[in-house]
Amino acid sequence: MSNCKKRWYPRTQIRASMQYVSIEGILQGRPRAVSKALSLVENGDFAAVSELLQELYPKAAGAFVIGITGSPGAGKSTLVEQLAQLYVQQSHRVGILAVDPTSPFSGGAILGDRIRMQELATHPDVFIRSFATRGKLGGLSAAVDDALVVLAAAGYETLLVETVGVGQDEVDIVQTADVTAVVLVPGMGDDIQAIKAGIMEIGDLFVINKADRDGVQKTRAEVEAHLALSPRDSDWTPPVLETVASQGKGIAELESMLTRFRALARSSDWWKQRRLERQRQRIIDLLRTRILDDVVKRAGNLTLDTLAKQVGLRELDPYAAVERLYKDLSLP
Repeated sequence: MSNCKKRWYPRTQIRASMQYVSIEGILQGRPRAVSKALSLVENGDFAAVSELLQELYPKAAGAFVIGITGSPGAGKSTLVEQLAQLYVQQSHRVGILAVDPTSPFSGGAILGDRIRMQELATHPDVFIRSFATRGKLGGLSAAVDDALVVLAAAGYETLLVETVGVGQDEVDIVQTADVTAVVLVPGMGDDIQAIKAGIMEIGDLFVINKADRDGVQKTRAEVEAHLALSPRDSDWTPPVLETVASQGKGIAELESMLTRFRALARSSDWWKQRRLERQRQRIIDLLRTRILDDVVKRAGNLTLDTLAKQVGLRELDPYAAVERLYKDLSLP
């Protein structure tokens, strides 16, 4: 068994769909190797992805993950671009994951952030990748956490994750990012939407973008009032910043506040507890994926199609179908 595994999955390469992913190439930060690895993460099966990430995970420590979330039209992409440019000027290697809506035809990302970030797309110290949500709620793609491991192992120490911009359910980012910035826009009802959605609870920073518009003070007052009524069990009080990302205004102040958060978090018990909870949830998510993958493979398409047909004809309800699968597969 070990010889077979070594032949098909040698230590320096992972085979998937007749294409090889080079571990050495990833660790050296070669864009082609990183791109292939991200494609495997997004499209490969659980076993191949697990094999890859087990090799990379020990090399992926130290990266700082910044989550950017908010409603559509808030200017998240422009904000990410401006932040990335500032980090590059500070000699950082920057990885950008932009989670976009899914094409109903190809299953890929509809929007292309590399098109919108043309100045960064060809920069040698920047790697940009769009991921499709593929039906996953919460504003993220299911593959984002794994993709971050690949980028961190490739030497990108600052990682920016832009959520899809779906409005009221973009809360998964808090399980992924080290720090989360919620982007609001004056005059679009974003303050009310954010409070209603509960997205206020996940923000470590609040950014009122397009602050050259009317209504900035009203939006700030709404956010600050809500924060005052919702004290947090931490050493950090979320600041409310104003930016005009299209003009580069306020970006330096945002970067400075992110740096302050990181410095404080490194020595704070509340942040260590947050990371512990994130890793616990990650294990549960992977376990759920592994079990589901195993059950589906063991059941087979024929069995699933038969059960689906019976459910569709009302000969069987879906709950009984699941019970039958459990029984047939000898699951506890």
